Amino acid sequence: MKNSYEPVPDKPGPHAPFSVVETTVAAAHAAMRGGTLTARQLTSACLDHIAAYDRHGPALRSIVQIAPQALAEAARIDALAAQQPSQALVPLHGIPVLVKDNIECAGMATTAGAECLRDNLSANDAFVIRKLRQAGAVVLAKTNLHELASGGETVSTLGGQTLNPYDLSRTPGGSSGGTAAGIAASFGVLGLGTDGINSIRSPASANSLVGLRPTMGLISRAGLVPCGLTQDTIGPITRTVADTALLLDIIAGHDPADPVTSAGAAHIPASYAASLDRDGLRGARIGVLRHFFGGQDVHRPVNAVVQAALAIIAAQGAELIDIEDAISPDELLSSTLVHHYEMKRDLDAYLSQLAPGVPVRSIQDIIAAGNVHPSVAGTLATAVALSGQEGEYRERMQRQAGLRHRLRDLMARHRLDALAFPHQRRLVAPVGETQAERNGVLASATGFPAIVIPAGFSAPDRTAPQGVPVGLELFGLPFTEPVLIRLAFAAEQALLARRPPHSTPALE
Repeated sequence: MKNSYEPVPDKPGPHAPFSVVETTVAAAHAAMRGGTLTARQLTSACLDHIAAYDRHGPALRSIVQIAPQALAEAARIDALAAQQPSQALVPLHGIPVLVKDNIECAGMATTAGAECLRDNLSANDAFVIRKLRQAGAVVLAKTNLHELASGGETVSTLGGQTLNPYDLSRTPGGSSGGTAAGIAASFGVLGLGTDGINSIRSPASANSLVGLRPTMGLISRAGLVPCGLTQDTIGPITRTVADTALLLDIIAGHDPADPVTSAGAAHIPASYAASLDRDGLRGARIGVLRHFFGGQDVHRPVNAVVQAALAIIAAQGAELIDIEDAISPDELLSSTLVHHYEMKRDLDAYLSQLAPGVPVRSIQDIIAAGNVHPSVAGTLATAVALSGQEGEYRERMQRQAGLRHRLRDLMARHRLDALAFPHQRRLVAPVGETQAERNGVLASATGFPAIVIPAGFSAPDRTAPQGVPVGLELFGLPFTEPVLIRLAFAAEQALLARRPPHSTPALE
């Protein structure tokens, strides 16, 4: 694997240098159309930020590989644009993307953070990566994750411990914490994560970002290192709801290599970006799940931020309905999830088809190699022990079906557009501790969609001079992503809660 962080010189534009800090697709494209930015300059600026802050400065350790052809690809995109100057920019023209390193990108290793997969060189792009490249995006780098996407702290044998750029004593959430820390630090413009239980929304919440877990069947998982395909999905991690909608427009779609996407094909609108409406909260009915809030002192920082955010949302014309139904996220975590029952089957199927140079062909081979991160070893042993428990597995699948019926009924009875709750009942865990009291199970156990947006920050303290980010989760019925995007965008515009981290300022 190539992992270079040296600054990349580039010719300056004719005007003041373009800053990548907090930039969006729209802002980058406006600069490109105005002649003050090229795709190569944008890519180079992101690489300079990585060089300055990923192994130096705050040393976030969010990046595990730089795409070796990123600058050449950006230059190729510029050359094509120069040949056809009258053509409109393609949707993601020259936009650098950070990709979680359990998603295959041709010519790069797909490691899932594991030492035993260091040499797993991918010959082909995952479906979502092909779609990104077709839309003009530049795959810039692969990001760290909790090894094998099997934890919430983003630590791995290959990438080490990724740090939260807002509080360097805390984790960035997980398992997609490398993508989230990198996007928060402006290492790329758009990010891709994966979500089996909380893994997109947890790091989005912890890094003041937008994270979307799509309806199961909306986005192909072909080319993903799986944990359990009943719950695994891919989705956007971005700084704004608008960029999440743009990214979803590109990566949603039917893929014959992932049969579940046949269920989503008929539900994809002409444009998710068309749902961006500043007045989108007016007249909306949002149920607030009170059992998803904590009631102890440790929960006060999150509760204060989320209650203040909900008051602003109500002031925008949304009707908030307290939902006292005794849905317990902790009970759902212990009784409905099936990824440990599927992990051996699904991971073995993936590993069995890898190139001959990769030393592992099964989960048993990974265990025998003895070099996984200690936080993952127990998960692998549990997966092997549960792989043959068909009775328990069927019971959990039945509970998932029952939960889907229960939530459909709940939302119909109260005529709700969405449910709202804090993604995490307490602040994201410090380094060395395990994540606790996350609420993402509702979407992962049902396959329904959910989006997290920045709600605000806890009070500043010694290690978190800006405070620690807190995320608000909005949960909806299947294929209601346009509704969630409408509500999330309007809430985002009213809250204006997103702030860049002080630890990774603009370069001189």
